[in-house]
Amino acid sequence: MLYTSAGRLPLCERCFSLYRSLRVAASTQGWPRELHVAPYTQGRHNRAQLVPSTQSGEKAPMGYGGLLGAEPSFPCRRSASSTAASALNVFDRQMKRRQKDWAVSQPGAHHCDYLREEVGERIADRVFDIARTFPFALDLGSGRGYISQHLTKDIVERFVHADLSEKALVRQLPFSAASAVKALSRVLISTRSSQRNLAASEIPSVRVIVDEEFVPFKENTFDLVVSSLSLHWVNDLPRAFQEIHRILKPDGVFIGAMYGGETLFELRCSLQLAEIEREGGFSPHISPFTAVTDLGNLMGRAGFNMLTVDADEIQIQYPGMFEVMKDLQGMGESNCAWNRRSLLHRDSMIAAAAIYQDMYGEEDGTVPATFQVYYMIGWKPHESQAKPAKRGSATVSFGDLKKVKEIVSETRTEEK
Repeated sequence: MLYTSAGRLPLCERCFSLYRSLRVAASTQGWPRELHVAPYTQGRHNRAQLVPSTQSGEKAPMGYGGLLGAEPSFPCRRSASSTAASALNVFDRQMKRRQKDWAVSQPGAHHCDYLREEVGERIADRVFDIARTFPFALDLGSGRGYISQHLTKDIVERFVHADLSEKALVRQLPFSAASAVKALSRVLISTRSSQRNLAASEIPSVRVIVDEEFVPFKENTFDLVVSSLSLHWVNDLPRAFQEIHRILKPDGVFIGAMYGGETLFELRCSLQLAEIEREGGFSPHISPFTAVTDLGNLMGRAGFNMLTVDADEIQIQYPGMFEVMKDLQGMGESNCAWNRRSLLHRDSMIAAAAIYQDMYGEEDGTVPATFQVYYMIGWKPHESQAKPAKRGSATVSFGDLKKVKEIVSETRTEEK
């Protein structure tokens, strides 16, 4: 089995050709749908494109037909790894999928959604700040829909929710075809029926299992792409930004949020000091994060313009270090780096908890955990967008900024 962006698909061992079609059992609306699977050949890996079949006269619901690719093709190429690919292979993506599946399967999993709820609302606020209606939007790494629940149909007319984890997508949603989906290699497309959406959103939506590293949508498809607390687990972040830019329509906007480099610095320092003391060395237990200074450069290289990048910190109080780690597991945010250490010694854990309390503890006995969040906004270029003025066209010098009030009043007087 080869893991593609659509999940696990059966492959011919000799030539790695994907089977031409899959048939999904009746959905919640009671009608079948055929999916064609075609590998995308521009990347280093085979990745699947899901295309609703139109040969029998069926149409994809709510105008979603054709958004996932063109006529299938089957080039025989392996998901070969090169030196560059292995250098970017930091995270075990399938381990991350299993972590998310496990997290949403636990009783009371919604109690660990507080960070995603908060950041999802802040991204929605940024969407509201843009004075336009988006006919078609994509939430990349959506989970159960933490952003769309804060939006209205007046702002976004149709939504596509995409996530690596099937269980996160179908969470709390009765889905009659779930068993058929598992039998068909974890390929899932579902439609919104009379039931409410996963997060009580009023926006008509469709849900697709997609790996954020390999986005299987056609070029110039979406007016808006949003992503909340998902891209920090992507191995090749520059390519992910390029893919988001590719699927956006001209003058489309990308609004995203991801954890920053200062996230969980208290936990990182405590574990490192404890391991050095008890074991004579330390191993990484907190995944690496992107620096805020790199985000603007990466998005600019991907083709975005009118960039906005800002950082924010959310600090949460916990009873102790073990509660921090328990909630991280419940969020599906456990470390999935390939070089992670699978186990921690008991003595090191106890020492780390004591160091955490001693170095960062509050007077009331609680300990803080800091989550740094980077928010980014980028636009796909279009001729209607504002352009920088020509070099040398300025009429005011920066040295005259102290006199700006006088200059403005003089200009108004001359205009009158």
